[in-house]
Amino acid sequence: MTLATSSLSRIFIIASLVALSLLWIDALRAQEAPQLPDHVIEKFGKPPPVPKGPLSDELRAAVQVAFVDSVKQSSWANDQEKALGEIAGSKDARIVWIISDLMRFTSGRRLNTVLAEAAFKLLDKKLPDNDHWGVVTDHLIAWNIPAPPDYLRVKRAIFTETVPGWEKIFVEGDIDWRLVSWGGVPIDARKYDTTDEPCNCIPAADNPKVSSAEDAKWLKDDDVVFGIQVNGEYRAYPRRIMEVREMVNDTLGGRHLGIPYCTLCGAAQAYFTDRLPEGIDRPVLRTSGLLIRSNKVMYDVRTFSVFDTFLGNAVTGPLAQKKLQLKQASVVTTDWGTWKKVHPETTVLVESLALGRDFDFRNGRDAKGPIFPVGDVDPRLPVQEDIIGVVTASGKPVAFQRSKAFVALKNGKEIVFENVRLQLDAGGIRAVDADGSDIGSHQAFWFAWSQFHPKTDLWPG
Repeated sequence: MTLATSSLSRIFIIASLVALSLLWIDALRAQEAPQLPDHVIEKFGKPPPVPKGPLSDELRAAVQVAFVDSVKQSSWANDQEKALGEIAGSKDARIVWIISDLMRFTSGRRLNTVLAEAAFKLLDKKLPDNDHWGVVTDHLIAWNIPAPPDYLRVKRAIFTETVPGWEKIFVEGDIDWRLVSWGGVPIDARKYDTTDEPCNCIPAADNPKVSSAEDAKWLKDDDVVFGIQVNGEYRAYPRRIMEVREMVNDTLGGRHLGIPYCTLCGAAQAYFTDRLPEGIDRPVLRTSGLLIRSNKVMYDVRTFSVFDTFLGNAVTGPLAQKKLQLKQASVVTTDWGTWKKVHPETTVLVESLALGRDFDFRNGRDAKGPIFPVGDVDPRLPVQEDIIGVVTASGKPVAFQRSKAFVALKNGKEIVFENVRLQLDAGGIRAVDADGSDIGSHQAFWFAWSQFHPKTDLWPG
């Protein structure tokens, strides 16, 4: 009896040690929650613990069944329900990124709710009443939850099976695929100079027709335009047209330009697409139909290389391998009346390019803030405060609060930051170098600039 009791005691001790060791290993495997800013904790709460290392064989199999097989088979059945249950009980918040990806394409109310319940269980958050996908994704971004192993393969299957045309887009590169979401439209894959052909996409315009300012009687003086000057030649791109096209490939002042306009982040930019390193042909920029933190994802239709729209560098494909970085020309956001008065020689895009549409997203759809998830936003300014953004000669990004800068310049004050000097131009603002040369500034919403330049300085500080 004593021997039996002793043996049982030893077994109990050994079992306890094994259990403790497993807990210790799990604790070691769990990633420490990153140090998050106070404003993130205040808005989103504290993130859940996140495990490290590969998924178990069982969990990998569940991911395959729930997320890959379901989109390939265009069905959600008992096997998927069971697999999602295993995932929801795994305590691995990394997989919520994949749940979010599938939720973006889910139209059925019941499936959306089932996916949302699993996501919020893994995030240890209460299920909200609505906007499940947006709330889930905002938390993932704000908390910087790591992606699960093999994430790109699974995400690629979900996106390319749902919207064909992205097969060459979803490839390895210098891009954070966690942040890529669907903007609600297919890819514009039309070849160069075929943009007169209709498409089920946001239709870029190549070599758009222009008229003189005198002939542009359809424009009102208070209509917003994006003004660009290259080598003494001026052109106005009406916002009414750019909200329909969102991408223009043009030639101005003897230079080729790619001009994206992100309606969601209030930013028109102009990139030189010529005078590139040897062996690189002119990129022809198109809208992919994808977004990163509410900013459009553009790509080169010739090589399918993806660009960071805000920064102008290629992040995937052949052009990323060649480390292509496009240089910017300044875009002045102003009104048509002032622009044509100061620059009477300007040309302007013709009315027909608007395709009969007259959107005003800023004062309509986007009036209450970003409509897509952006996660945490730098609290120094309101999310949709207009700024003038530029990168200094030392590589330092700086944002100038437009409203205050405009008043200061009108009052004759000088605004200088390192080599950057602001000046008024036809009712708008541009940044120039110490010698007066253009250095590629543009206007944008604060949330967009601060996301893509997280260490930006802000004027006034």
